[in-house]
Amino acid sequence: MKVATANFMTCAVKGCKASPASFPLHFHDAELELQELDFQAEFIQHIIPRLDWDGLQVTVNELGFPRIPDTKPEGDALNDEQILRDLHRLLLETQVMEGKLKCGNCGHEYMIKEGIANFLLPSHLGP
Repeated sequence: MKVATANFMTCAVKGCKASPASFPLHFHDAELELQELDFQAEFIQHIIPRLDWDGLQVTVNELGFPRIPDTKPEGDALNDEQILRDLHRLLLETQVMEGKLKCGNCGHEYMIKEGIANFLLPSHLGP
């Protein structure tokens, strides 16, 4: 599971839909793997406006990644190659291979196995 994916996921439990605590999901026991990819500056420039920066800050802290800028890059900062490379490494090259994503609202845990997060809910939590 790429770290970028977590920035677009929220808890699937029906009672969590309206709760701000259901985003971001929190990584626990995460085993990371770096998978080098060709640098895609243009992709990173286009995805930055869509990222929830506060949620990304939480993820960065939980995974023990080096700090990212305190504020979302915009304007000239969108052309700063070092910022783009750092975000490329974090968002696209960093894979969470094993671990859990946990909802801050209900505590439900989504398992990550072999790089795939299981977002299927048991019947008692489903819609």
